[in-house]
Amino acid sequence: IEQPTFPKITEMCVKMIRRVNDEEGIKKLVNETFQKLWFTPTPHHDKEAMTRKILNITDVVAACRDTGYDWFEQLLQNLLKSEEDASYKPVKKACTQLVDNLVEHILKYEESLSDSDNKGVNSGRLVACITTLFLFSKIRPQLMVKHAMTMQPYLTTKCSTQNDFMVICNVAKILELVVPLMEHPSETFLATIEEDLMKLIIKYGMTVVQHCVSCLGAVVNKVTQNYKFVWACFNRYYGALSKLKSQHQEDPNSTILTANKPALLRSLFTVGALCRHFDFDQEDFKGNSKVNIKDKVLELLMYFTKHSDEEVQTKAIIGLGFAFIQHPSLMFEQEVKTLYNSILSDKNSSVNLKIQVLKNLQTYLQEEDTRMQQADRDWKKVAKQEDLKEMGDISSGMSSSIMQLYLKQVLEAFFHTQSSVRHFALNVIALTLNQGLIHPVQCVPYLIAMGTDPEPSMRNKADQQLVEIDKKYAGFIHMKAVAGMKMSYQVQQAINTCPKDPVRGFRHDESSNALCSHLYSMIRGNRQHRRAFLISLLNLFDDTAKTEVNMLLYIADNLACFPYQTQEEPLFIMHHIDITLSVSGSNLLQSFKESMVKDKKKERKPSSDEETESDSKSGSESESEEEASKPRRLRKRVDSDSDSDEENDINAVMKCLPENSAPLIEFANVSQGILLLLMLKQHLKNLCGFSDSKIQKYSPSESAKVYDKAINRKTGVHFHPKQTLDFLRSDMTNSKITEEVKRSIVKQYLDFKLLMEHLDPDEEEEDGEVSASTNARNKAITSLLGGGSPKNNAAETEDDESDGEDRGGGTSGVRRR
Repeated sequence: IEQPTFPKITEMCVKMIRRVNDEEGIKKLVNETFQKLWFTPTPHHDKEAMTRKILNITDVVAACRDTGYDWFEQLLQNLLKSEEDASYKPVKKACTQLVDNLVEHILKYEESLSDSDNKGVNSGRLVACITTLFLFSKIRPQLMVKHAMTMQPYLTTKCSTQNDFMVICNVAKILELVVPLMEHPSETFLATIEEDLMKLIIKYGMTVVQHCVSCLGAVVNKVTQNYKFVWACFNRYYGALSKLKSQHQEDPNSTILTANKPALLRSLFTVGALCRHFDFDQEDFKGNSKVNIKDKVLELLMYFTKHSDEEVQTKAIIGLGFAFIQHPSLMFEQEVKTLYNSILSDKNSSVNLKIQVLKNLQTYLQEEDTRMQQADRDWKKVAKQEDLKEMGDISSGMSSSIMQLYLKQVLEAFFHTQSSVRHFALNVIALTLNQGLIHPVQCVPYLIAMGTDPEPSMRNKADQQLVEIDKKYAGFIHMKAVAGMKMSYQVQQAINTCPKDPVRGFRHDESSNALCSHLYSMIRGNRQHRRAFLISLLNLFDDTAKTEVNMLLYIADNLACFPYQTQEEPLFIMHHIDITLSVSGSNLLQSFKESMVKDKKKERKPSSDEETESDSKSGSESESEEEASKPRRLRKRVDSDSDSDEENDINAVMKCLPENSAPLIEFANVSQGILLLLMLKQHLKNLCGFSDSKIQKYSPSESAKVYDKAINRKTGVHFHPKQTLDFLRSDMTNSKITEEVKRSIVKQYLDFKLLMEHLDPDEEEEDGEVSASTNARNKAITSLLGGGSPKNNAAETEDDESDGEDRGGGTSGVRRR
């Protein structure tokens, strides 16, 4: 306002205006700013200020060409609504001024265009002006009524550039909104519009055809009732389609068809577009003929969806989508259900077809929404005289049933590798939820999964939907949170372009946020929900849960990077890790011991080893069963006695390994969950700077206030479970086991054993003294996790060898030599 010539004004306006849907405070500021800037009436004599204002608005509109104009509509609506009941209406007056001046400007541009050579620059401005007029007509079509005659000649623009097409489309959209509001328009004006539109429909491409048919629909249905004119056009294209169909049936490979492909594509699209805006089963069109037009059209379009050429299939599906808007009941037809569901659920069907089916559903829902809003407005006008609110239910019942039919397949489209497929699937679900067509609980896990999408716009949209659901139905999010986490892992797997790399659970940017951090921040406010959620996640690490290793890594990543705020949250996790470790750890050691064979028994039992080949775990169990129940107790005692001497004696254990390596692999596999929990505990300890005694003293039953202090996070602490990553990269479960790998697994087993023996710190140790047990425990942890501190260099090299298991023993072999 102070410096109207400042060059960055457009950019500043674009940034501000996008915040028009933010929280109330910001919304109010944006509205006030633009009311001052654009929507305050300008004195009539100040032509310069008016021109500046128009250039500014059209610049902003032009700058937002790719991101959509929702903000402009929102802003206009907010401002006009705010003064609906006021006697003085400055915004309305300003809008009238702006529209009148924009039209003047356009006429001036026309003159300057015909004289000048640099058409490109100016035609861009012309498009921006006409687009701005369209945005005004969309909110207040009355403003444009007196200018309709001026706009009509633009339908005959010669089309050579993209901009010319934009002009035609926008003019068609303006006339569609404005012509029905004109009082007694002249016959010649209407006839000219009809002819211009028809010429455009016959001559130009998809976008133009779509807008022109739409405009023709408004003019013919609401004003001229010139049905014969439209019927002739429909028959022209319908006849062409029927002819092409019979030719194709006679000889699918005929050359005539190849030559006629452009005509086929145009006919499929135009027949669909005409069916969207006109109901040809009315008597006005077909007279007293008994033929059911909509079924005939359905049959024709369905025939071409089975065509071998994908382009033809796509156009046929677009045509179907148009026809369904006029007759939604066709979507219940068995063949349509089969077509849509097979395209959506078949992994091999083309991406373009998938996207088109989703777009069809999206357009249908958008149209329904517009229809309902219109019906709502009409209702409000007559509501004073009527008693019951009975409108709108039939169509919403119809769209609800339709979405129930296709919901599962649309949700499954979230797991597609292409982001465009996920994008349209999310749009359909968002529309469905906003219109309240389905029970939201079934969508919650899928929305949680979409909240981990790499594209910010999709994440935000999914998160927004979850917030809405949470407002209306408390507890739904928590109920489906774990299912949502598992699903988000599937989405990440689908997106993962390099199958060799394990799927990780945090963002690979400077923030390193957990992928599911939004979900956690929604749950963390309720202590009971938060704890239940964390415990369910930690239970997946239990050896009985049989969760795949990469999923455990994904969940551990999330647990390591969640946005914890109070000390209670990480302490609660560490407390439960200790419980899980003591149970799972002893089970793990027990099953490993049971699979070991004593030296003397080795010669006696080749048979049991062959048996184990078939099944890793049960094999190792059966082997120990065969050792008869009596020696087992004995063996255990012998084990624990001799183990004190054998603590570091890898060779002794090596001798006792069964010939079949399945139990070994099983051990390496199951131990990953426990290793991840150990790593996670160490990570949280380092991140929040907790001491061992603080972790030990924590009790979940204490009142919440004790641990309500905020966390003091350390920077630069990253979660990097090297062992598990190596294990996954080497694909150990499928690779061959070498001696080297066996040694490293045994080494890991002994470290584990040591850790388990010293898991609970001694209660009676005196302050200041670190007991031998704690030392032993820390040493075992360091050794298992790959060396935590520089003092333990020895442990690190040892452990690098134990990593050999994961890399197939390659590097450690070199080191040993």
